[in-house]
Amino acid sequence: MTERNQGCRTLPNRIFGLSSNIAAILILVMPIVFAIFAYPNTFNLSWNQGRGGFLFALAFIFAELWGLKLNIQTKRYLIVIGLSVAVVGYFVELPLGLKEWIILSAPNFRVNLIYSWTWMWDFVIMGLYVISAEFILFGKSWYKIASAGAIYLAGSALILFLDAFFPYDSLGLLQFIVPYYLRADQWLIQFIQHYIMHLGSIVPAIAEGNLLVLNGLHGHFALKVFWPSAGVQSMIIYSLVMLAFLLKMNIPKGRKAIYFGVGIIGTALINLVRIIALSLFALLITTNIAQWETFHSVAGEIMFLPWLGIYLASVIFLEGKRMKIDLKYHAHKSSSSPNPAETKS
Repeated sequence: MTERNQGCRTLPNRIFGLSSNIAAILILVMPIVFAIFAYPNTFNLSWNQGRGGFLFALAFIFAELWGLKLNIQTKRYLIVIGLSVAVVGYFVELPLGLKEWIILSAPNFRVNLIYSWTWMWDFVIMGLYVISAEFILFGKSWYKIASAGAIYLAGSALILFLDAFFPYDSLGLLQFIVPYYLRADQWLIQFIQHYIMHLGSIVPAIAEGNLLVLNGLHGHFALKVFWPSAGVQSMIIYSLVMLAFLLKMNIPKGRKAIYFGVGIIGTALINLVRIIALSLFALLITTNIAQWETFHSVAGEIMFLPWLGIYLASVIFLEGKRMKIDLKYHAHKSSSSPNPAETKS
């Protein structure tokens, strides 16, 4: 099913007394662990307000490499140690003047959002490091062994790049989907109002373009919605991670397309659930902008990443079950086929 052990030669199976997969995990996540201890307050779960995405990359790396029987050359591992130390050096230098230099360089590149620009470089550096390290450790087929963490980091860097240069509604291609999400949100909020529970007003939600006006138990609440808040970033992340995941699976292309398409629909629904949850938060709990922003900053990741993990696990389970059925079928077919020598008598 999954081509898990390509790119590794018949080499020593232990590195410094550790099994190769554990050693690989430890060196790949070392810069992340350093950043956690050095800057714990920066690990906000919001996609554009900190390094919370590193935690999900760490989880992907752990999940893909745990339990594998890898054979990695010690000299390759030593090269990756050097790369890891260099990345740790990047994080050490940030508060010593490097971050200020990155901020000051923004006008030279006509950056619109400084925060997304600065966080982007963290994900660029980590993404390049993980890709390079896995290529060195596992060879040219590294992406068939553990690509999800690297793809997640690279995808996060891409989204922060787009937000830094094309914020708000300046990127029409990505902004196009927003009005449709808001209209669906308006319809579902009105459905809840009419058939489930009273939300505080006869017309609790009105959507017009990228503007959503809510009127609930605590008064009016209006907001403009731009493409990142509509979950476009989660769709990009899903597409990249799922494509990397499907590359590793030895299944027909038709089934790969079906899995990918079902996941697109599921991700779109999760985005809609997120927007509805944000609307209900303002309608039922509070219109305090600080409290709403706190919920808004974590709602997407809380909903999207568990969905992505559950969906990937479901695909693995279904394909594993299908493989067992196919093996039983072929075994039964072989045992029931007549022996050619016996049919000649």
